[in-house]
Amino acid sequence: MNLHLLRIFSAVAQNRSFSRAADALHISQPAVSKSIREFEAQLGLSLLERGPRGVQLTEAGRLLIKHARDLFAAEQSAHESLAALRGLQQGTLRVGASTTIATYFLPPVLGDFYRVHPAIELRLTSANTSMIADLLMSREVDVALVEGPVEAVDVIVKPWHEDELVFITAVNHPLVGRKPPIRVSDLADEIIVLREQGSGTRDVAWDALLATGWDPQRILEVSSNEAITRVVAAGVGIGIVSSAVAADHLALGRLKVLPIEGLAIRRPLTRLFLPDRQPSPATAAFNSLLDKGFPSS
Repeated sequence: MNLHLLRIFSAVAQNRSFSRAADALHISQPAVSKSIREFEAQLGLSLLERGPRGVQLTEAGRLLIKHARDLFAAEQSAHESLAALRGLQQGTLRVGASTTIATYFLPPVLGDFYRVHPAIELRLTSANTSMIADLLMSREVDVALVEGPVEAVDVIVKPWHEDELVFITAVNHPLVGRKPPIRVSDLADEIIVLREQGSGTRDVAWDALLATGWDPQRILEVSSNEAITRVVAAGVGIGIVSSAVAADHLALGRLKVLPIEGLAIRRPLTRLFLPDRQPSPATAAFNSLLDKGFPSS
C-alpha cells in the first residue's frame, strides 16, 4: 500500500473536500484527484463518493480510514520518541485548544513558553471541543485543552481552570433596565444566541438551560465568540459566552451582563491526556507552565 497516497486519501476524508485537502497538503486539486484515482485503482475499490453534502466515504473508505489513523499515530509516536532525545534545542510543540481557551486564556502561557524556549516552534490549533479531542487521539496535537464535556473513553480528563458563562445583551435591550429579579421565564420569547453544536460553550450552556425546565425554541447558532458579541450588540437576541469573552466589550460599554435569578453557569476548563503517551520534553515544559499559571487545585 502506497503510504503517500494513503495520506492524501486521509486528508480528503478528514476535510470532506478535494479542494480543502489540497490546501492542507499544499498541492493542487488536480493532483489530489489524480492520486485518489490511482489509489482506488491500486486497491480495486471505490473509497470516496461526491455528493450534494461534499465528499462521503464508501464502506471501503470507512474501513480504510480507521487503519490509516492507526498507522499515522504509530508514525507520529516514532517521531515523538526521537524528538524526545533531542531535548528542547529543536522541535515543534503542537497545542490544540477549544476556541475560548485559545483566544482568551492561552496567549500569556504561549508567550512565557516562547521566551524560555525560543528554539521550539509553536503551533496553535483552535477548534471546538470535539475536534480537539479527535486531534489528540490521532496524535496531531501534543497538548489539548477544552471547555466542554468529552465522551471519548480513551482520554484522561483533568481539571485545569474554572470559567463562568454569562448572559449578554445590547445596552438598550428592554430587560437591561428592568427591576430584578429577572427569571428564566422572562427569556421565553427571546432569541438565544449560542455557539455551534460540538462547541464546549454550547454544550454547557444548553445543559444549564434544560436543567431549568426550559427548552429554548428560538436559537441562533454562531460559529465564533466574537461574532456572538457583535450580533448581540447589534440588538439580536441574548447571547451566552464566557465572562472572558465579554470582558472587553463590557468595559467599553458595548454590552451588558444580564443576571438571571438562580442560574449561575460555571464550568471547568480541562486538559486531555492519552494514557499511553509519554510527553516529550517540550510538552512536559509546557505542562509545567500550565500548572504554574492556572493551578488545578
